[in-house]
Amino acid sequence: MLPSASSLRSLLRLSRRIPLHRLRPLPSPPLLPQLRLLSSSPPRHTGDGRATYDPLVSPEAFSSASSAAAASDPETSADSEGSWGVFDPVAGRIVMQAQPSPPPPSSEGEAEEVKQKGKPTGWKGESRWADVATARRAGGKGKKAVRATYVCSNCGDGFSQWWGTCRSCQAVGTLTKYVTGADSADAEGSHHAGRSWIQQKSKEMVPKSLLDVTKGFDQTGWRIPLPGTFGSEIARVLGGGVVPGSLVLVGGDPGVGKSSLMLQLASIVSDGSEDHESSPVVYVSGEESIEQIANRADRMSIRSRDLYLYSSTDIEDILDKIQPLSPRALIVDSIQTVYLKAFAGSAGNQVQVKECTSALLSFAKMTNIPVFLIGHVTKAGDIAGPRILEHIVDVVLYMEGERCLSHRLLRSVKNRFGSTDELGVFEMSESGLQAVLNPSEMFLTEHASDSEILAGLAVAVVLDGSRTFAVEVQALCVPGCRTRGQVVGIPISRADVITSVLMKQAGLKLQDSVIFLNVVSGFELTETAGDLAIAASICSSFLEFAIPNDIAFIGEIGLGGELRTVPRMDKRVMAIAKLGYRKCVVPKTSEKLLKPLDLGIEILPCRNLKEFINTVFRPDV
Repeated sequence: MLPSASSLRSLLRLSRRIPLHRLRPLPSPPLLPQLRLLSSSPPRHTGDGRATYDPLVSPEAFSSASSAAAASDPETSADSEGSWGVFDPVAGRIVMQAQPSPPPPSSEGEAEEVKQKGKPTGWKGESRWADVATARRAGGKGKKAVRATYVCSNCGDGFSQWWGTCRSCQAVGTLTKYVTGADSADAEGSHHAGRSWIQQKSKEMVPKSLLDVTKGFDQTGWRIPLPGTFGSEIARVLGGGVVPGSLVLVGGDPGVGKSSLMLQLASIVSDGSEDHESSPVVYVSGEESIEQIANRADRMSIRSRDLYLYSSTDIEDILDKIQPLSPRALIVDSIQTVYLKAFAGSAGNQVQVKECTSALLSFAKMTNIPVFLIGHVTKAGDIAGPRILEHIVDVVLYMEGERCLSHRLLRSVKNRFGSTDELGVFEMSESGLQAVLNPSEMFLTEHASDSEILAGLAVAVVLDGSRTFAVEVQALCVPGCRTRGQVVGIPISRADVITSVLMKQAGLKLQDSVIFLNVVSGFELTETAGDLAIAASICSSFLEFAIPNDIAFIGEIGLGGELRTVPRMDKRVMAIAKLGYRKCVVPKTSEKLLKPLDLGIEILPCRNLKEFINTVFRPDV
């Protein structure tokens, strides 16, 4: 039993208060030469071989007493080899501790080892404190010290101690304790997540000239083709096909069809084309089991033989499992559900999202395997995670569409291998997404020429990327109504400006009427090219004059009532000419550009709103 420092100090204070003649000698074993005292004061040796503890005796007296005891009792000294004495402050005497005899060695080679191990703990500098110091050095100076970090699950920032509120994002109760592993191999970073089977090209590659890189390089056969009408729509957005080694991020609202889109894309890539044989494609999901994915594939009639399904959230495990397959493409659903063990925090926080994306980017570049990532979006419509996520990837695609509508739009926001003006149009059906063959007329409805509902309805021609759409705009003017007007699908500020210009510059008395505006099929009309169609629908409803269903409107309205031209007028007019429209109202400044085209459509140029009303709203139009 080892006395503590506090017990020895108490004993010293007690000894100073008690007279020395009252201290009675206590029986104890004979004093040994190996007596180990944990106090600076030696015991006082008596004539009968016993030792009493006297803190007032100097340490020099202890050495002479020990020599005398060893000389007077050599037998005891010999028999006590391997034993030692420790002062017990409770009993007030020296207590002898004996070392148990070691087992006999099994061989001569072990004799020396047993001899060394037979020494008591604490013999000649090999005490428990030395073992603790060794352990401290092994965990401290020899290796990195194990430290606890508190990581916010909301913003991903880390702190050295726990706080009730995150100091970065002010979120309450989001700090989670994370202890980094003692094994340095587990904390080397995301660039080692690819494991050893990824070819390390950094040491082999050297800078090459542009001519050497492009020499003998076939641009037409470089991309992975996507055959069929569905594949053509995706290839249009990607810039002509899937680029090997690219990292593509697909975002969209929940339930818009991101997983269905990627599952159909995986089927097309795995089936190959006429010039390319089929090859394996791996679809990894961290949200669904493989049985659930297979159920969705069966519903969409996907029967690809080389399409492999896997459910996991560990990046290292995913890369290890797909190694034997050597896939042609990898799809991860989604990036917010996977994690790396080497980094703190749960899956989905900013640190994990960034590092997992960086690991997959390194994997794609080293193996030349394209990787598709599905990303969640926030309430604001942005992809969840750090903004740097969109900078890391090569392509960012957004899938848009209302849940109550069947049409879906695939838009390119960032594309290092093509234009961002392209737009893919799909329609959601029971068997999955289907490509829309003629997207220009998907927002139009069929009406008879003598229908009464044509009053207050006008057709606008808008451009979204490289796609042209004919969109119907409806207006309803109710005089003397006490309710407040509503605007759907049009910016309210833009609608107020057009209404004010009609009252001021065209002379329409709209101040006594409540105006309701709506864009058919839930389309968001944000382009200024639809200003003329909005004004035409308001005038039609206010004048109760039906607009013929074979006329379209293209143009922007200025505050002075003038009509301004918009970009790419020729492409807009060509699109509506293919849809069968016979007349188109355009600004006067666009007349010279459109007349030489000879599109088989009558162009009605107008300078301002008054001329526009006189041209359109007359019986012979």
